[in-house]
Amino acid sequence: MEFRWAQNNREKLPDLAADLIRRKVDVIATPGSSLGALSAKALTSTIPIVFSTSGDPVQLGLVASLNRPSGNVTGFTDMSSEVAPKEIGLLHELLPRAVRFGVLMTPTYPWVDRVTKDAQSATAAIGGQVEIFFVASDREIDAAFAELVQKRVDAFLVPDDAFFFGRQSQILTLAARHAVPAIYFSRAWATAGGLMSYGPPATDQGRQAGIYTGRILKGEKPSNLPVARATRFEFIVNLATARAIGITVPETILARADEVIE
Repeated sequence: MEFRWAQNNREKLPDLAADLIRRKVDVIATPGSSLGALSAKALTSTIPIVFSTSGDPVQLGLVASLNRPSGNVTGFTDMSSEVAPKEIGLLHELLPRAVRFGVLMTPTYPWVDRVTKDAQSATAAIGGQVEIFFVASDREIDAAFAELVQKRVDAFLVPDDAFFFGRQSQILTLAARHAVPAIYFSRAWATAGGLMSYGPPATDQGRQAGIYTGRILKGEKPSNLPVARATRFEFIVNLATARAIGITVPETILARADEVIE
């Protein structure tokens, strides 16, 4: 197995994909990286590519359709880029008087338009408004939180933007310091100290990518493997964090949680 890691530098992806293609690998798997899959697809139409992504792979141009991907690309989508309305709803249920919500994203997040539109619709439906905070560096994350507090945002959400994967500690520390309630895209964030999380289990992406990679290595064609979709979503509540920031979690939320961290 040949492993390549872009070290959070997306500009490296085309060169890394080209290197794997020169080595004539049998299949390229890009778990958790639609950008990695797009880089590989742009360079080869013969080597099978197995992706996993959080949004619509048809919209991205990875496949022609979910049921009949065609070409040399297939994979898995957990559709977690589409859960913003659900997350806004959970935040509003937690804080019925909340009217100002925030979303933390990078400008290069593939699903910026979708998340922005969904968040705007969801907040408008409850008589609120949403503010999008775009960041592209650690310093900008600090500045975003200062602005978020200045604008008296009641709660915010963090989508599964890959930029944040290595900045979990910074974001959770700032959320705790400023006592701002938030909901995150993965259980790992709630167990690390985030207030709540909602989304598909993170392990599903890697597991499904592994299953499809194995099937291709045994002779199946990517074009005959429909894009798999998430069937599970989990809701986690961290009561310890709620107490620390002075939030009382309603029983209705606790009853629906898949896991409550005491």
